[in-house]
Amino acid sequence: MRNEVTHWQSPHMHAYFPALNSYPSLLGDMLADAINCIGFTWASSPAATELETVVMNWLGRMVGLPDEFLHLRSDSPGGGVIQTTASESTFICLLAGRTEAIRRYKERCPELEDAEINSRLVAYTSDQAHSSVEKAGLIGLVQMRYIESDDQLSLRGDRLREALRKDRANGLIPFFLCVTLGTTGACAFDNLMELGPICKEERLWLHVDAAYAGTAFICPEFRGWLAGIQFADSIAFNPSKWMMVHFDCTAMWVKNSNALHRTFNVEPLYLQHENSGLAIDYMHWQIPLSKRFRALKLWFVIRKYGIKGLQKHIREGVRMAQKFEALVLSDPRFEIPAKRHLGMVVFRLVGDNELTERLLKRINSNGALHCVPASLKGQYVIRFTVTSARTTTEDITKDWAEIRSTASTIIHEYHAANAQVPTTRARARVPLAETRARNELFGSSLLLANSPMSPKIVNGSFAAMFDMDTDMVTECGFNFAHLRLGHKNSPAMRRRIRGMLLSGRQFSLDSRIDLVQGTVQGVLAEEKERRAQGKQAELPLMREDSVEAGGASAEHGHDAQNSHHAGQNRSRSVDRPADVDEDVPDEKPAPPTAKAQAPAAAPAAQ
Repeated sequence: MRNEVTHWQSPHMHAYFPALNSYPSLLGDMLADAINCIGFTWASSPAATELETVVMNWLGRMVGLPDEFLHLRSDSPGGGVIQTTASESTFICLLAGRTEAIRRYKERCPELEDAEINSRLVAYTSDQAHSSVEKAGLIGLVQMRYIESDDQLSLRGDRLREALRKDRANGLIPFFLCVTLGTTGACAFDNLMELGPICKEERLWLHVDAAYAGTAFICPEFRGWLAGIQFADSIAFNPSKWMMVHFDCTAMWVKNSNALHRTFNVEPLYLQHENSGLAIDYMHWQIPLSKRFRALKLWFVIRKYGIKGLQKHIREGVRMAQKFEALVLSDPRFEIPAKRHLGMVVFRLVGDNELTERLLKRINSNGALHCVPASLKGQYVIRFTVTSARTTTEDITKDWAEIRSTASTIIHEYHAANAQVPTTRARARVPLAETRARNELFGSSLLLANSPMSPKIVNGSFAAMFDMDTDMVTECGFNFAHLRLGHKNSPAMRRRIRGMLLSGRQFSLDSRIDLVQGTVQGVLAEEKERRAQGKQAELPLMREDSVEAGGASAEHGHDAQNSHHAGQNRSRSVDRPADVDEDVPDEKPAPPTAKAQAPAAAPAAQ
């Protein structure tokens, strides 16, 4: 079982959001399970109901909520309740907002049915909101409108106004807005101060989802993001995330609990008691009837750590995130596309999303640490959250070393793979049947000696020799215009030429070059003789100014030397035809003489 469990309390667990525990919370949960009471009404468990009321007031004051959200008087409509999850809290508040919107609209148009009004209701949220908001809209059978966030991933007032204007023009009824403080993707914050007055003006139920960041509001320095909370109708966050309280535990406050009563009030006779209507019955504040004694573990944690102890814990998590942020910024291969807030850092490798995706998969497969991704405006990022109360600076440094090492491997593999991909324009493909027919003209194979140190035997197909999207004649003319013709009157050359002429076959690229050069040399020799007799006709293959009288003597030695080296670089494995080389003995070149080196004996130069 140990190897099959994801260890959420590990100091190297950086995925999702924290799901912390503590010994006080563990003891409180054990005691609640031992008591095992079901506190759906005050009568079913007075201690559970009253302790929940007390700790929700404590916690509300700790995070700086206005008094409107607290249980202060018996006639006060506001108050807090412990739900199972933030997702359920969003759904509950959406249903309450829907009930209030239908009730108000029926006062104006009593002839309309509830279902008809419901079909025109529209809820709003940011494109960075949690998936539970979408799920709430699906279950509540209302349209959910996602408004694009700004460059800081924050929902702004002007974009909300524009969306409201368009929907009202189309006959729809806006009724609900979910604002996120501490988004899941990058811990971004919607602009509550801009959105709040609009919701009050347009009579939208304003719900604040602060599932992760809400715990941080215990520290006064982080309450700036809570500005505008006075405009909200409800707010929820999870002590089970960052406050070291065991799951499940979500704190939710509302200004007007009567809206919850109108939505969820089903009170048969067997659930009524002598204090019904006087005491709080939390079954009217939630979807399920039954209720665990969750307040006990929350009370244990607050009593054990106190405000200062919880503040110290939160600030240490933020400090760890700042440490990791500095490490990421020190490596130019990485970037942080969104500003760090609280205890979460999002980072990625510079370049394509594929690089970061490969990095995350390799990190998780290695098993040294665990992270999850997010998508921010089309960018694939890795979320790094300090999720364990046991995480130390040494753990952060170790995890960063693992990330850097894995990144080096991924980048090397990525560039090595891309280096093998040709970057030139792809050549046209020739069908195999067509190449076979053309192979008959070129022989079965060719020895390409263009790279003397690494000759390769290739199929002598037309597709291998020519680029089909270029003019063959133009290409050949261009190559021969730059061909340097040296002194080729060697025994090996003459033997190859005689073999080709006798057999009618050509065996190698060298043989073809020898034949062409030998033919051109013959033409040049005849031209030289005609010029000596006073004939000045131009050669059909070369320009007149390419043959100069003095060039042959000046370049004879250099060309002969080039010819000698070129002959060394050419392969002799397929130069000799089988039916020719046996009859033609090897000829040894005569030693050079002064006469042979004289200018008069030199062949025509190019």
